[in-house]
Amino acid sequence: MGVAIRRAGADDREDVIRLLDAALVHDPVSSWVFPEVEHRVRTHRALMGAFLDIALDEGYVDITEDGAAVALWWSVPAGPHGGGGEAAEAEVDAGAEDGPALLRRAVDPDNERVEVIGRLTEAIHPTDRAHEYLHLIAVHPDRQGEGLGTALVTAVLDRCDRDGLHAYLEASNARSRDLYTRLGFTFMGTTLDLPDGPPMWPMWRAPRA
Repeated sequence: MGVAIRRAGADDREDVIRLLDAALVHDPVSSWVFPEVEHRVRTHRALMGAFLDIALDEGYVDITEDGAAVALWWSVPAGPHGGGGEAAEAEVDAGAEDGPALLRRAVDPDNERVEVIGRLTEAIHPTDRAHEYLHLIAVHPDRQGEGLGTALVTAVLDRCDRDGLHAYLEASNARSRDLYTRLGFTFMGTTLDLPDGPPMWPMWRAPRA
């Protein structure tokens, strides 16, 4: 039997935040952003909520019908994005806050790593081709290993193949990297090594004929 998937909306916000928090609070990248466990447990949910709100406003969120798995995506055009370019440099020079700085201020103002990871991922994000960007994917801990995450990703990749679209992501651990490899993604050759932290694997997928 196939996995039923629908587009999530504002009414799903609290349920999705709980799911993202439960699934990712001990992820290597989350553990690096919030190294103190007690602080992470208190604050991680706020970061997931901020990411979700951006996805609901600017991207799209796919969720399994049973609410056990969710994926946050953006449709990214070709060309400079993510706060890059002369306009963003002018804002920084003028003292205006850009996306990573605003996220840090909203979620955890004293935690530089909230801002650092945003800047690092922006710096490596491909700009030469339009693509679908998988920002976050989460499967409830009690439902992992059932293929729900694969179903969510495959649904978008099938559309990418039909429409001739590329796809991009940063794998946060070796297990997910291997899964994405099986789905047709290719490691781009250089890891993003978080300062005194774990690596992330930028991965790219060309549409299949």
